[in-house]
Amino acid sequence: MKWDPVKYVQFGDYRDRPFFDLTGRIQAEAPSNVVDLGCGPGNLTATLARRWPEARVVGLDSSSPMLAKAAVQAEEHEHLSFEQADIAGWMPSAETDVVVTNAALQWVPGHQEMLARWVEALRPGAWFAMQVPGNFHAPSHTLMRELAGSAPWAAKLAGVLRGGESVGEPADYLGIMLDAGCTADAWETTYQQVLPGTDPVLEWVRGTALRPVLAVLSAEEGAAFESEYAAALREAYPGTGHGTVFPFRRIFAVARKNP
Repeated sequence: MKWDPVKYVQFGDYRDRPFFDLTGRIQAEAPSNVVDLGCGPGNLTATLARRWPEARVVGLDSSSPMLAKAAVQAEEHEHLSFEQADIAGWMPSAETDVVVTNAALQWVPGHQEMLARWVEALRPGAWFAMQVPGNFHAPSHTLMRELAGSAPWAAKLAGVLRGGESVGEPADYLGIMLDAGCTADAWETTYQQVLPGTDPVLEWVRGTALRPVLAVLSAEEGAAFESEYAAALREAYPGTGHGTVFPFRRIFAVARKNP
């Protein structure tokens, strides 16, 4: 699946806010090695380098276009670098002090088992912070799955979209971290985002959730799918004089490995 860094950073203020709400709970004072798993275009990874200027900060992502965008950030920070890798194959080293993964784990089937291995492998005192979207049962996603399962799309899109199994609940992630010997906190936030413009919810999901659909359809088919989907979104998320209110639920967990 190809990512578009420009489309991804659209609505940047809304996409960035959960990252800062997450990392604000990390109380590491002077870490030496920080990792951002699924770093995307690197703009948020760079904030970690600014927060801990003496730390070696590494962002990992599987997307070449995203990493090409991130390379600009590395030029501006001495200890910041980016590497192309599938995060499913990553494991923390004995020197890892802080791990952040923001809106990435939902793309990895069965990530809960992977998460447990990561946290168990952390050294005492290390921090792990994660955030995933919790809106797979919201109209933005259920309408997409319903349309993908209807004629004429079912044959072309079979198995492309995942549902609520894509992420766990806050208690699930809390349990994983407690079982791995951490002091942990998990919570959820639903942001009431006021999106501007025409068909803004469609524009939002074009940057993330809709990408698997568009990746397998031709340009003509993608336009037809979007047309049907946009009509359903307009009904589910009616515009107001202030814009379109788009509730967006996010799930967070932060843990520190016990001594």
